Amino acid sequence: MKKISFAEFGGPEVLRLVDAEEPHAGPGQVRIAVHAAGVNPVDWRIREGQVLGAHPVELPAGVGLDAAGVVDEIGEGVDGVQLGDAVFGEGLDTYSEFSVLTAWARMPEGLTFEEAAGYPSVVETGLRVLREVGVERGQTLLVSGASGGVGSAVLQIARDRGISVIGIAGAANQDYLRGLGAIATTYGEGWAERVRGLGQVDAALDLAGSGVLRELVALTGDPRKVVTIADLGASDFGVRFSGVAGSVPDALAEAADLISRGKLHIPVEKSYALPDAAAAHIDSQAGHTRGRRVILV
Repeated sequence: MKKISFAEFGGPEVLRLVDAEEPHAGPGQVRIAVHAAGVNPVDWRIREGQVLGAHPVELPAGVGLDAAGVVDEIGEGVDGVQLGDAVFGEGLDTYSEFSVLTAWARMPEGLTFEEAAGYPSVVETGLRVLREVGVERGQTLLVSGASGGVGSAVLQIARDRGISVIGIAGAANQDYLRGLGAIATTYGEGWAERVRGLGQVDAALDLAGSGVLRELVALTGDPRKVVTIADLGASDFGVRFSGVAGSVPDALAEAADLISRGKLHIPVEKSYALPDAAAAHIDSQAGHTRGRRVILV
């Protein structure tokens, strides 16, 4: 089969389209013929060699955690899924023609493979950080980096739970945030004062790593009410860093339920062919994403 691999840590140029042996489903796993793979910031962070304990890397290594496709092999002890089922989930080396998934759910009716590949990690992350930050119905959550994949998920899940959201994003994404039910504001000089003018902030999430933790702590009044997934300097401010936990079936099932009820929609901003994985990483690292980036296999 064809897959994207890298033999050394570095920039996007280390990614190569190579011939590789097909993987096979082990106990508790399924294999899919991949139709689309989600592009996540963790993909290029792993490629660069950043320290990510949840995903130890042995070179040469494949790339990708999220995928959607058709089940063509079922491992021992797996039930509730059949050959030919369309699923989305998290697995190993998903930038490839075949991938083994460790967590999956059936794709909701009406969702394309391209759309479905964008959900697994961002919804798991969104659900996890909402739980960790401890925000409750009737409270207000501030989200920095609100227009990306995780931000798009957080805004919609929070609104479905009765939580008000203030979203910070670039000027071009203000209408997008409002469309997701958030009160929108921009970065730039005076952003923290603009947020204060919008009301009390009970908790805050940093999803972009834009050097905003000091201000988020001041706005909430308590570092325990701030969680970041992107700023490795979190401990300097007493803030919790929430790393990559990996998708779980419960998160995927909740994602499928939200999508089916029309409460969650994350648009695909751009799709790339498998040989163009390096371009996908360059664009992802540039930021300013609205929704998701996806590789079509």
